[in-house]
Amino acid sequence: MTSISTNRPRLVFFDGWVDAVAESMLRDRKDIELVKLDYATSEALNWQVMAGAHGYQVQARTELREPWFGDAALIARCPNLLAMSSTGAGYDYIDVDACTAAGVLVCNQGGTNTEAVAEHALGMMLALSKRIGLADKLLRRAGAAVDRYALQGNDIHGKTVGIIGIGTIGRRFAELCRGLFGMTVLACDPYLNADEIARRHGRKVDIDELLRSSDYVSVHCPRSKETLNMLGAAEFALMKPTAYFINTARGGIHDEEALADALREQRIAGAGIDVFLNEPPPPEHPLLALDNVLATPHTAGITEEALCQMAISAAEQWIDLLNGRTPPRIVNPEAWPDFSRRFTEIMGFAPEPPSLF
Repeated sequence: MTSISTNRPRLVFFDGWVDAVAESMLRDRKDIELVKLDYATSEALNWQVMAGAHGYQVQARTELREPWFGDAALIARCPNLLAMSSTGAGYDYIDVDACTAAGVLVCNQGGTNTEAVAEHALGMMLALSKRIGLADKLLRRAGAAVDRYALQGNDIHGKTVGIIGIGTIGRRFAELCRGLFGMTVLACDPYLNADEIARRHGRKVDIDELLRSSDYVSVHCPRSKETLNMLGAAEFALMKPTAYFINTARGGIHDEEALADALREQRIAGAGIDVFLNEPPPPEHPLLALDNVLATPHTAGITEEALCQMAISAAEQWIDLLNGRTPPRIVNPEAWPDFSRRFTEIMGFAPEPPSLF
C-alpha cells in the first residue's frame, strides 16, 4: 500500500490500472493523492484508507474482488466518497442507484475501446462464417483426415446483420459491416429513433423482426435491469437455423443454458461469445464444449491501444473531477445536485456549474 497524507483529495485503486500511463499521469500531481491498495492487505487496513477516499477507480469485474464492488455497503463505509469510475465502458459492477441516492457520481470510459470491440465482433463474425475456429480444431485433431469440403463456409458480403444496441460501439460495428461488406444493417435500440439509427447506418426494427431477419445477431447494449436475460429460448427460437449469435457486450444479457441448447440442437448455426455471466467461465461450461462456439475470455476490449486510451481517459477524468470541473462520461447526471452539495462540504469549495449533460 502506498503512503497516504490528508491534505489533498484522495483517489484510491486496487492493484493496478489497465495501463501504467494513468499512474504516471497522476502519481506526482500536487492536487491529487493517489493511493494504490492491495487485495492481499488486510481488509481492516484497506477499509481504513477507503474511509478517507474521495474517488474510487473501480477495477474491472473480472479482476475485482469482494467486498470492493461499488455497492451500497461500500458507500456506507466511505463517507467522503464523491465519485466512482469504471475501468471501461461497462459499469454493471457499480450500483448506480445506490450511488445516486448517496450523491456519488458514477463515470465510465465509454468510447475508449470502441474500435477494439467493434473489430473483435467483426472478427468473430468472419471466423464463424468462414468456420475458421472449427477448421482449426478439426485440423489439429484429425490432420490429413479432415474433409475440407465439409468445412465450407459463407461469405458475409450482402448478408443482413442485426445489432442490439447501436450506441458508440454498435455504430462503429454497423459502419464496418455496411462499408466493408455492403451488409444490410438492422438495429434494435429503444433509446434512438429511426432517423438517428439511419444516421448510424442502420434501419430501426423491433427485436422480433431483427432476430427473424438477420444472418448475424450482434449484441452491443449494456447489461442493466432492462437487458438482463433479455435473450432466452424464445428469442433464439426466432433466429434462422443458419444464423450466428455474437455477444461482446456483457454476460447475462443472453441466457447461457438456452443458447447452449439452441446450438446443441442446431437451431442456430453458431455463436461467438466474449462475455459470460461468471468470468472466467469454468472449463466445463456447456458453451465451451461445443465446436460451433467461438469463445474468448472477455478480451474484445483488451488491445494495447484501447487499454492505453482507457487509462488516459480515466486519469484525465479524475483530474477534472477532483479539481471541481465537470468530468466527461457521467453515468448518473441526476446525482449532480447532491454531489455538488457534498463536494462543497467535503472539499471546501464548490464545483463549477456543469453545462448541459
